[in-house]
Amino acid sequence: MDNDFEQFNEACDILKALAHPVRLCIVKGLLKKGACNVGFMKECLDLPQSTVSQHLQKLRSFGIVKTERNGLEVNYTIADVRVKQLIQVFFGKDDQS
Repeated sequence: MDNDFEQFNEACDILKALAHPVRLCIVKGLLKKGACNVGFMKECLDLPQSTVSQHLQKLRSFGIVKTERNGLEVNYTIADVRVKQLIQVFFGKDDQS
């Protein structure tokens, strides 16, 4: 039996971060689009920018998304390849929409 609980804690943190419909939708959308800014996500999700930003911060704090600055624009992308695999398990390999 493996007593290294660090890997289990990390997996649990990722699952907890994804365990919200808005965050799951954000991740699924980023996988489809590749990179996206908060303004675009706000329009797609029909949510206030502050709400989207809070969800993105949670995803970022767990290393699920990362930011890339392009001038004044900040784009988000998926940072952890394991997340793509999880989304494929739940929604299928070909359906990233």
